[in-house]
Amino acid sequence: MALLNSFNSGVAGIKTFSKSLEVIGDNIANVNSTGFKGSRVTNQDNFSLTFQEASPAGGGGGGGGGAATGSNSMQVGTGSSVASITQQFTQGALSTTGGPTDLGISGKGFFKVVDGQGTEFYTRAGDFMLDNAGNLLTNGGLNVQGTGGNIVITTPETLASLKVNKDGTIDVARQDGTIQKAVATVALFNFANPNGLMREGDNLLSNFTEAAGAETPAPPGTSDIIQGTLELSNVDLTQQFSDLIVAQRAFQANSRVITVSDSVMDEIVNLKR
Repeated sequence: MALLNSFNSGVAGIKTFSKSLEVIGDNIANVNSTGFKGSRVTNQDNFSLTFQEASPAGGGGGGGGGAATGSNSMQVGTGSSVASITQQFTQGALSTTGGPTDLGISGKGFFKVVDGQGTEFYTRAGDFMLDNAGNLLTNGGLNVQGTGGNIVITTPETLASLKVNKDGTIDVARQDGTIQKAVATVALFNFANPNGLMREGDNLLSNFTEAAGAETPAPPGTSDIIQGTLELSNVDLTQQFSDLIVAQRAFQANSRVITVSDSVMDEIVNLKR
């Protein structure tokens, strides 16, 4: 039985650290993805088999006997498993691009975008564009949301320049020299539990299960929108390669447990020859 348990522990460890390698690989692959937030894996021990339960020291019985000595429990674990995979929503560096519709978030919060069916998503990637109708869109064609719905810069053919202020308000300059203040406001939203958001690909997050809690507008002054910048991935390559080495060695060690268990089992099978 003990040998079978060691097999199971080794297999459990391999599965656990395989998942760690997957997460680290995903982090490294997205080191240049705009607004990407790296993930972290934590592990936990599996259920332990109990061979002896702990017992407290008891009083001695009649006849002058001394106090009975308590005993500790005897348990053997059955390996490890993944406890959690969580995104790290730390600030990524802002890279200057100079693009008038490139918007980086300094602080907490997410842009809200909506597809053609009205489905809502959230993102930290602010690489937006204006179409010929004046709609502010993601590269995937989703409408960026302002305080009043879709952001639309009217009569884009007369647009000379636009300025996005830190509070999200948009000022535009027309070709005839006129200035229009606060024609729209880019909205930012917060969540009580951002790790409840689901990754949907294309730098998008969803709150379909509402595990993140209700969206709340970012309080004024807590976050800034910086025009002409994009937030880079917050993945630290130095940390990822360090974690990669640890996960690799742990994977190898668990593989060795299976190999040694197999060797011992082979010896047992060949005892009678």
